[in-house]
Amino acid sequence: MKNKDLLSIAHQYGTPLYVYDGNAMVHQYQRLIDAFDAMPHLKIQYACKALSNLTILELFKNLGAGLDTVSIQEVELGLKAGFQPHQIFFTPNGVSIEEIQKVTQMGVQIIIDNLSLLEQFGSIHSTIPVAIRLNPHVMAGGHSKISVGHIDSKFGISIHQLPHIKRIIEITQMKINGLHMHTGSDILDIDVFLKATDILFKHAHEFGDLEFIDFGSGFKVSYHQQDAETNIEELGQKLRQRFESFCNEYGKDISLVFEPGKFLVSKAGHFLVKVNAIKQTTSTVFAHVDSGFNHLIRPMLYDAYHQIENISNDSGKSRYYTVVGYICETDTFGANRKIQEIAEGDILVFRNAGAYCFMMASNYNSRYRPVEVLWYDNQPHLIRKRENFEDLIRHQVPIDWEKIES
Repeated sequence: MKNKDLLSIAHQYGTPLYVYDGNAMVHQYQRLIDAFDAMPHLKIQYACKALSNLTILELFKNLGAGLDTVSIQEVELGLKAGFQPHQIFFTPNGVSIEEIQKVTQMGVQIIIDNLSLLEQFGSIHSTIPVAIRLNPHVMAGGHSKISVGHIDSKFGISIHQLPHIKRIIEITQMKINGLHMHTGSDILDIDVFLKATDILFKHAHEFGDLEFIDFGSGFKVSYHQQDAETNIEELGQKLRQRFESFCNEYGKDISLVFEPGKFLVSKAGHFLVKVNAIKQTTSTVFAHVDSGFNHLIRPMLYDAYHQIENISNDSGKSRYYTVVGYICETDTFGANRKIQEIAEGDILVFRNAGAYCFMMASNYNSRYRPVEVLWYDNQPHLIRKRENFEDLIRHQVPIDWEKIES
């Protein structure tokens, strides 16, 4: 997308708003397919927790992707978007056996990462195939809050607990049709990730009825202009060779599965805000915008970096600004950033805002959540209306104070 397109959309729909470039999503999806040379048993399950707007789900369904979900509500969204049950994976963490049973009735692939729940599931549904999420105890990179494959992580069943898994399988006679792992986001060192896959291959031989091995995702995208990212082409070449060797040793072809979320949608997203005020202090120039961490919490939550540009003055001379929001707490988007000179009323864009941005938005300070727009075939398409006051109070239930006080 060009800056002039973003400006036009901002003027048409108002700010704050999220704009997603559908063609960029298609490009990332095809890039992943090409990295594995379109191998016949490759499955891409879009991790919809990154961005679950129904239109986005439909886009990936039309591309041929399946869906990775972590809640019963995401499963319902997937079915609403037209995915067939067999195309959906359910990979929750810490949910109740009641939720797992409800999802089981929907016919989707269940993946369990807890010994207790595994035993409960096997005791109830021994004939329904289920997959197991293992924790390989590998730190693949990234912020500590988004790395989930290490020994202290709450995710997965430890590879050191395999004897317990086997005991449960033996007692319940349950069917294990898949193995799963997810090391977390921001994979930089491919060799470290491949080490984790080798651990999974090693233990996969202990399960005789596998239909797939799911390697999760966590591919790093670049946030800074000179930032590094996962070399997906090198990973595809090396992992495909390993996987084909494993299938030969295993005695049959099974599916290689990935669950990319951020990799597919992050760069496609643009968050647009308007500058309300410029405030000069003795040490800082603040650019106050018409948003806050209620709309984009990642910088405050885990120090995420989003490049900020002034698209109203994209050829202007740069100055240093601290970009802050209108929430009545500290909500700094970026401190001492070099940005094209900013005036009140200008439109700023936050890059890489497709993943985990709108999805974490809230109504804090009773503000409305933003508009969402899909840019596709050189046209903007509204895919979520801006909220209004009725949306804020829709589910609040008033009480009769006169009756209480009497």
